[in-house]
Amino acid sequence: MSQELLRSLVWMDYRLAVLFTVLLPLVLLIWAFVQKADAMQRLLIIYWRVSSLLAITVYLMIGSLPVSFVSGLLARILIPVSLWFWVDLNEEIADQSSSPLKWAFTSWRWAISVYCGLGALASIPFLQCAVSQETFATPFCQVWLDPPFGYKSFFHAASKPEFLGFLGITALVIYVLYLGYFVLIRLGKQGRSATEQ
Repeated sequence: MSQELLRSLVWMDYRLAVLFTVLLPLVLLIWAFVQKADAMQRLLIIYWRVSSLLAITVYLMIGSLPVSFVSGLLARILIPVSLWFWVDLNEEIADQSSSPLKWAFTSWRWAISVYCGLGALASIPFLQCAVSQETFATPFCQVWLDPPFGYKSFFHAASKPEFLGFLGITALVIYVLYLGYFVLIRLGKQGRSATEQ
């Protein structure tokens, strides 16, 4: 694959990510809040917590940290899991009468699941970028850093990449600790129910 084709695919992926992982779920959350659709609100709040790993990945990439390739893959795996895992929320949403909100939410949920699944498969070859500094320094890996640096120049022009990378590492540690707590402690207590008992 040529470098130019890879660059255009990477930029397309970031644009799709902004659409599917930021804009649409934000619109759906506001819509669910206005319509008082509690199950959708709860599921979207869970989604935002899980998908914060994508934002962390952007900051790790700004800091040129190879672990960003692992966190990006994990985010693409965890997002669909978080959207389909909860039995009680799935039942509540399925039991709701047909409405434009339900149709839009269900369509988005399927679309983001397909997008994340395909993205996870496509990112597997790039895991080698996380393994060695030599590979990370190649154009094959560095092309993934262009969009995060564009984000940095727009939102954090005065900040140093090292500082933003430090913020990313700090956020990643907090994320991993919370995920570990959830998997090891809370999941055993509440199972696949999103409502704490």
